[in-house]
Amino acid sequence: MLLEMKTIAVILAGGKGSRLGKDLPKQFQKVAGKKIIEHTIEVFERNLNIDEIAIVVKEEFISEVEKIVIENQYIKVKKILHGGKERYDSSLSAIDAYDSNDINLLFHDAVRPLVNDRIINDCIEALKTYNAVDVAINATDTIIQLNNHNCIHKIPPRNELRCGQTPQCFKRGVIKKAYDLALQDPEFHTTDDCGVVCKYLPNEPIYVVQGEVFNMKVTYVEDLFLLDKLFQLKTIQNDNHKLDSEVNKTLPNKVMVVFGGSYGIGEEVVKLGRNLGAVVYSFSRSQNNLDVTDANQICSVLKEIKERNGRIDYVICTAGLLVKEPLNGMKYEVIQKSIAVNYLGVINVAKEAFEYLKETSGSLLFYTSSSYTKGRMMYSIYSSTKAAIVNLVQALSEEWMGFGIRVNCINPERTQTPMRVKNFGIEPKNTLLDPKSVAIASINTLVSELTGEVIDVRRISVSYTHLRAHET
Repeated sequence: MLLEMKTIAVILAGGKGSRLGKDLPKQFQKVAGKKIIEHTIEVFERNLNIDEIAIVVKEEFISEVEKIVIENQYIKVKKILHGGKERYDSSLSAIDAYDSNDINLLFHDAVRPLVNDRIINDCIEALKTYNAVDVAINATDTIIQLNNHNCIHKIPPRNELRCGQTPQCFKRGVIKKAYDLALQDPEFHTTDDCGVVCKYLPNEPIYVVQGEVFNMKVTYVEDLFLLDKLFQLKTIQNDNHKLDSEVNKTLPNKVMVVFGGSYGIGEEVVKLGRNLGAVVYSFSRSQNNLDVTDANQICSVLKEIKERNGRIDYVICTAGLLVKEPLNGMKYEVIQKSIAVNYLGVINVAKEAFEYLKETSGSLLFYTSSSYTKGRMMYSIYSSTKAAIVNLVQALSEEWMGFGIRVNCINPERTQTPMRVKNFGIEPKNTLLDPKSVAIASINTLVSELTGEVIDVRRISVSYTHLRAHET
């Protein structure tokens, strides 16, 4: 049986960020509450297929990176290496830091923080067949080639062009051999590692994994504003509708509290949790007259559950109120009630659950709607409260990370629930998501290490395809 090769993510953070026009290199700029490099490290830290992380940085910023690693308790970061003047110097630093050729090296730009697990996992899978792997997306704009007079010399066919991204991935032996040959060339110059393999090992095929438009590189000041917005909209796709393998190990005997558990998604979460062996408590206005807008009621039931069980591991709030009506026609009492249930209720649950979840390093889960990305006509109050929940989740995940509390948000597609029927009437079932699928995604999220994420749940799986290129 073949042994899995150790996979090491090499985060290249040696750039100065001169084009950004700031004194501090771009990888240390803050976006969405964290330094860009922190976002990037965390993607690889959480990925189950990454065994180790090496960070390459200029000498004067090594102490800054060490501080980041310690403060965030990144356990996979094993090496912090000196970078060089050129990008390839940083790559060489990582190559030389390892002795064995029986490892995979994934070179990734520190300033591409929106790389996702799908890209990383596809790269690792491709390395089982190929010795070199690149990531790219289709070129959407026409690419023009200029002559020395700044006039168009050539327009290559767009269907033959791709826009390269990272990670760029290699068996160590292959990338080392390519650089050994390159360094013997007095005319050697390159901007990326795949270019070195392509030029000096022309018979070595480089497989290309499909990238993502969102996997952008921060280069200019304007990119910081765009990146911040993308982080706001960043989601994780969950469309397999199957329980993760860890659920059966983790959930039995854990104590789960569900607010809004009498019908719809909440009811399915309660049922599934109990079927999987959790101790589940369900509360709602219709079930036991609990009002999430009353913090004292929440405080009382959580205290009682803790005294009875000695712990609380998971707290979920699905309570919500949708009033489909234009704002100018809504009564003030309806507006206030909607805001109180949809947003203030969530805040109450979070605040009262904090002390209990801190003790267990537990998980807090809320629900948003696809309308959070853009306010919709007839949904002004509902849409705005759902957007507020996303922002709350992102903020609390950072505030409470040091306490071990995970805070996430489920974003389900249009779902077959009594609340939807009340507002939209009877719709074809094949156009709506089954609430059981949302419950599965909810349970998977509760037991995961995710925090600060918006998890999309959809009816139809998104199929990704790979591209093949540079096979010479």
